Amino acid sequence: MRRKSMTSVELARLAGVSSATVSRAFAAGSSMKPATRARILALADEHGFRPNAMARVLNNSQSRLVALVVNTVANPAEAEGLDQLIMRLQEQERLPLVLRCADHEDRNRLMRIASTYQVDHVVLYSDAVSIDDAIAIFHSAVPIIASSEPLAGRDVSDVRLDARAATVEVVSHLVAQGRRRFVYLCGRASSHVDKQRRGWFSAALEAHGLAFDIVEHGDYSYDSGYKEAALLLRRTRPDAVICANDLMAIGVKDAAAALGFAVPTDLAIVGHDGVALASWDSHAITTIAPRPGVVSAALADIIDEPNDAPPVRRVIECMVRWGRSTGDLPRS
Repeated sequence: MRRKSMTSVELARLAGVSSATVSRAFAAGSSMKPATRARILALADEHGFRPNAMARVLNNSQSRLVALVVNTVANPAEAEGLDQLIMRLQEQERLPLVLRCADHEDRNRLMRIASTYQVDHVVLYSDAVSIDDAIAIFHSAVPIIASSEPLAGRDVSDVRLDARAATVEVVSHLVAQGRRRFVYLCGRASSHVDKQRRGWFSAALEAHGLAFDIVEHGDYSYDSGYKEAALLLRRTRPDAVICANDLMAIGVKDAAAALGFAVPTDLAIVGHDGVALASWDSHAITTIAPRPGVVSAALADIIDEPNDAPPVRRVIECMVRWGRSTGDLPRS
């Protein structure tokens, strides 16, 4: 049988303070004497008191919930980024509500269910979800776009990556090694991030009078990288494979080893995202990514702005994290 909860009025009487002081003790960012807050929280723990979050929403119109709309948490790149952002949100005393949209039959219905919790912000990572649909469904939330989808005049906050300089750096290094036969392994054809990455590499190659000999299509998984590389390397001999993410790059490296290709002597491999797995000594993949924690910090800063603040646009430069998959490190 559930025990009857103590009310805030009863806790206030026990602590010898007002009900408003009790509310401030549990409110994020409120100012009060540390000793007073500690005494109230200790009494609350002793008597099992917990504030009613839904009642607080009715009182101040803020739930402190943040909807994170992602493709999947199985991909290390998304999982690592989410982990960093969730940590920062918890430091701000906000609660994440994660919506996994990959393979979901009705993504809009999923978002409508989440919107009934009156979230304050929605961060759109997933490029499988329309910006307009997300804004319409979470109509009372502040939208923040992190999917690299073109904004097309939309007045929303946006955080996106710029890897032009890092891409030029990688291509210059590979061309200086004498590599001329380049292959690109895509992820999902509809991905705006993927299209950007391929476009940056195409432009960097064109500056050297080169182009991709072949463009193959994977699905961002290790298995697709292995399978596509195994098929490719049986019929042709590229000397560089650029992958849309690190998991596929690791798959390419393992397939090349199984077929007797020496990496990087016979084949250079480049990934994207900078996941921890790619830096393991057994993989040592050269990858392009933002500096760790920069994207999550930018998103958390935007979320911490007042809800009526103007939209913020942040462009974050990517860097090259060199690994053995592209040979000796370039000289600085």
